[in-house]
Amino acid sequence: MEQAQVRFVADPNDPVGSGPAARRGPSHEGPSHKRRGKPVKTLFGELADGTEIYSWSLENGGTRLEVLSYGGIVRSLQVPDRHGRYANVCAGLARIEDYVAASPYFGALIGRYGNRIGKGRFTLDGESHQLSVDDGENSLHGGAEGFDRRVWDVEPFAKGSDVGLHLSYTSVDGEMGYPGTLTATVTYTLTEHGDWRIDYEASTDRATVVNLTSHVYWNLAGEGSGTIEDHELAIAASRWTPTDPGLIPTGDLAPVDGTPFDFRASKPIGRDLRTGHPQLLTAKGYDHNWVLDKGITAEPEHVATLRDPASGRTLKIATTEPGLQFYSGNFLDGTLVGPSGRTYRQGDALCLETQHFPDSPNHPSFPSTVLRPGRPYRTTTIHTFGA
Repeated sequence: MEQAQVRFVADPNDPVGSGPAARRGPSHEGPSHKRRGKPVKTLFGELADGTEIYSWSLENGGTRLEVLSYGGIVRSLQVPDRHGRYANVCAGLARIEDYVAASPYFGALIGRYGNRIGKGRFTLDGESHQLSVDDGENSLHGGAEGFDRRVWDVEPFAKGSDVGLHLSYTSVDGEMGYPGTLTATVTYTLTEHGDWRIDYEASTDRATVVNLTSHVYWNLAGEGSGTIEDHELAIAASRWTPTDPGLIPTGDLAPVDGTPFDFRASKPIGRDLRTGHPQLLTAKGYDHNWVLDKGITAEPEHVATLRDPASGRTLKIATTEPGLQFYSGNFLDGTLVGPSGRTYRQGDALCLETQHFPDSPNHPSFPSTVLRPGRPYRTTTIHTFGA
């Protein structure tokens, strides 16, 4: 099915030339970047069973966001460079059929458990659980039919100076092997300053494990523009979790000092990528969890900064979570084509996934991912853009 056209609707209560968006510099795509856009729903395509998939487009504070009801996927996020020129800074695909057939989690909501669980097994309250195995002998990102492959209910909102989407999904007891019926709500908010905020909430009727995250692939130079090795990255973490050959944490919390995993001071991603470190050889690049110095916090705290020197675009990430999975796009192999018509090759985009640690259910020393009835799950991550 042909993709429906994406539109942005300006809010007449947000006059042209006012608010934080006006401070981002001159626009080369008209004055709409200075307005608040109420969410607009358009038909994106259909699944094989006839289920209609919709695209939601919204705009605020100089940031433009497009989200699919399938997988809660962020298909596009547009921000200006230092000259006010807009570009989509997220990798994605052109059609719903492409997302269903071959997407490596482009832009998706991840659950029930972001990252890997060794051998797809864990024991909780004395009961053993076998999960869907979809990554060798391990379970990755919730299993073969995780939250990234579910159709979410989407409710738009405009509240005060914010606009956004409430996405909800109920995962039934036993889905992908997980115990308990889990009710999840994820809220995407664009603030008046152009920040993209994600609030994750979940509740369960039975003890389970949960670790929700977002799997956006970033390239601040623009989607389809090539390598991210020149991007500069800083991560506020003094330790990281080494892995076995299956990328399952060994349980160690190793110091980053003197290793390619030291991003405490900003450096180009490609600087140490080819040092021959055994962990980089195993993962074919970076695909590891950083132990954030701040730990779990009640409010989001700044943990990472990504910058593209060529465009001047920056992304700052704040979170309540204790971990950050940095993935350097190691398994992009040139077989996928983005909306720009250009292929994605190894290292053409990167992920910065705020979350609890991989395989936590099998490591009692890691921060717990157990969720029990009556104890709601809540985490927040904020993305702040600049140029």
